Amino acid sequence: MAKSVLIAGAGLGGLATALRLAKKGYNVEIIEKNSMSGGRLGQLEKDGFTFDTGPSFFSMSYEFTDFAKDCNINLPFQYYQLDPLYSVNFSRSPKTYHLYNEIRRLADQFREEEPAFEAGFRRYLEKSRRLYHDTNVVIKSNYDSMFQYLLTLMKVNPVHLPVIFRSFWQQVSRYVKSNDAREILSLVAFFLGKTPFDTPAVYTLLSYTEFMHDGYYNVTGGMYRIVEGIVDELKKENVRIIYNTEITDYISEGRTLKFLVDRNYKKWGADIIIINADAAVFRGRIFKRREFSEEKLNKMEWTMGSLTIYLGIKCKLPEIQHHNYYLGNNYREYADKVFKNPEIMEKPYYYVNVLSRSNPGCAPEGCESLFFVCPVPDLRLKKNWDDKDEIVDSIIDDFSKRIKKDIRPEIVSRTVYTPADWKDQFNLYCGSGLGLSHKMMQIGGFRPRNFDEVYENVFYTGASTIPGTGLPMVIISSKLTTERVEEYSAKKS
Repeated sequence: MAKSVLIAGAGLGGLATALRLAKKGYNVEIIEKNSMSGGRLGQLEKDGFTFDTGPSFFSMSYEFTDFAKDCNINLPFQYYQLDPLYSVNFSRSPKTYHLYNEIRRLADQFREEEPAFEAGFRRYLEKSRRLYHDTNVVIKSNYDSMFQYLLTLMKVNPVHLPVIFRSFWQQVSRYVKSNDAREILSLVAFFLGKTPFDTPAVYTLLSYTEFMHDGYYNVTGGMYRIVEGIVDELKKENVRIIYNTEITDYISEGRTLKFLVDRNYKKWGADIIIINADAAVFRGRIFKRREFSEEKLNKMEWTMGSLTIYLGIKCKLPEIQHHNYYLGNNYREYADKVFKNPEIMEKPYYYVNVLSRSNPGCAPEGCESLFFVCPVPDLRLKKNWDDKDEIVDSIIDDFSKRIKKDIRPEIVSRTVYTPADWKDQFNLYCGSGLGLSHKMMQIGGFRPRNFDEVYENVFYTGASTIPGTGLPMVIISSKLTTERVEEYSAKKS
């Protein structure tokens, strides 16, 4: 049995895979490019404030409890359900919608403009429920070949076939007529890094996880507690994490990868090597694979860039919910341009997380920690971010107008990450915040595999391989990768 494992990357996928394998008796070591674990699930501490730098909530909590059960541990962090899930404000109206877990309470907000909203919404959720349960086998399976993937797809109830040919927006529109409701319900498509107009309708299953199956959750003390909790468990298993170690080369022998080589020419080797970097980018830039060359990477479909803003303000905003979306009046036009036209930044749409609303320890007394995310074109379309302060100022001004309070004089801490920063920190292709998109030809068997095409002892884990992006998907990915490693080890025993 091959016993030593080297994992390159201490993102959530790498950490979760490390713990699964350590619990099975493998000797695991992790190397990490940056000075802290977590990858995009990071944390920023500055000026007395604490910010989650990436994901600010999660769904499918049962994937985390199953992970803890698989590892025979108590879940190393505490979480609580959000209600409302989030709030949405349009610039065309002073009204703010609150997306409650209770369907009737949510529906009451749309009765005036769409009296039959509740009935249509419940039919939509029922369709989403069937999609979720009927496609679960696809999400939680490994594929050795494209043929095997297609065979798995054939297990899905054929009644869902028409959904494959619709967009998220088209599917929502079949059940809901109010334009406000359509825009609000399709926002979840942005969580996948694309727009509702180019995200496949199959992902409307996420609406079921939002409103019926499980809901949304935040972590007590901030999302980074997930990382800290898993790292603490790894310490108990004597798993060492070596930071500030970026891989730039490799040494192989036949079909075996012997060593990864860092920028200081130090060699790192093990019986099994797992990559927790972007599975497409790593194959292209480190392994120099033709099918993942820069030319080929550029032809793939990537998710939007992210402009993230971290503000510490010396006042409270009690009227603002934990999660908030601020939309304009041109939803379709904005969605059409956000990936293609840098001028769209003149009137951006954005999300605001008031972290200190539920976690007061993340800000000094009487203060708030605010985290803004604005979808923007990636670096292929907007190479220069010298105007970032101007864009950020416009977002802050718009937010102040929406909440009827000028927060500019209250700002005591301000940090901005552009797509260029995300690219440099995490080797994200062109600053694409969520990596490869989830179009039909880039999911399942079409997504970069979690086992290497050349080296039989190399595997991949994380958002860039199967099943896809999002914290629960990454936890599932760690399980699928662990299964791959177990199969390989059994062959070698």
